[in-house]
Amino acid sequence: MAQDYPHGHHQSVLRGHGWRTVSNSAAYLLGSLRPDMVILDVGCGPGSITVDLASLVPQGKVVGMDTTSDPFEEGLKLAAERGVNNVSFDVGDAKKLPFPDKTFDMVHAHQVVQYLDKDARIQAIREMRRVAKTGGLVCLREGDQGTVTFYPEVDGLQEFIDLYCKIARANGGEPDAGRRLHTWVKEAGFQAADITVTAGTWCYNSPKERAWWSSVWVDRIQQSGLKETALTGGHATQKDLDRLAEAWRTWGSNEDGWYAIVHGEVICQVR
Repeated sequence: MAQDYPHGHHQSVLRGHGWRTVSNSAAYLLGSLRPDMVILDVGCGPGSITVDLASLVPQGKVVGMDTTSDPFEEGLKLAAERGVNNVSFDVGDAKKLPFPDKTFDMVHAHQVVQYLDKDARIQAIREMRRVAKTGGLVCLREGDQGTVTFYPEVDGLQEFIDLYCKIARANGGEPDAGRRLHTWVKEAGFQAADITVTAGTWCYNSPKERAWWSSVWVDRIQQSGLKETALTGGHATQKDLDRLAEAWRTWGSNEDGWYAIVHGEVICQVR
């Protein structure tokens, strides 16, 4: 997904991804876990969800996969710190998974297929279905930028969200993926009766949450692949990006600041 992912793997991006856990980003699949499961985590990034999943299946194992090994050091470090030894990391492409048919009890992907173009995203879901065992599960969660809501109405914040969506679509992705996810898995071959559809949220309101979330976006705007994509694609100037970074700082320092986004979630059973 490296060529499909506009953010790259700058430290600011990994810092944002490293906050994610099963509890705050994959709670919808907790009821489906068994202690002996073999799980594939597609687009695992720095592996915080991957390692968390491994801790929840102590008699099983979890494989984290991404298109580059750049973020794996973070995942290996986290696993060592937590004493989790049933996890490994491999390089691979979601559109052509490097695993045999019917290998995994569960295939999980968080914020992955929204960055792929239409044909690629359907192919990736089909690949996840292919490597899942009969009776196994494909579990996907995708954000939906059209559901973002925030307070107070800081000048520039909605402009940034609009810019983010413009860049994502120019790159072939779909930032309003959450509301479409249940239709994508049907396009990939799952029957409606085998799909459980839910929604989850992220919400940032406490001083710690505001400081962290705003700093993540300030750093991405100023340092990550998102900056380069915005500039080289002609979507924004450096002056625009500096102004939008300041909007995030303003929101993050407001004691009444509140930000939320809805995510679409699906659990698909493989027949």
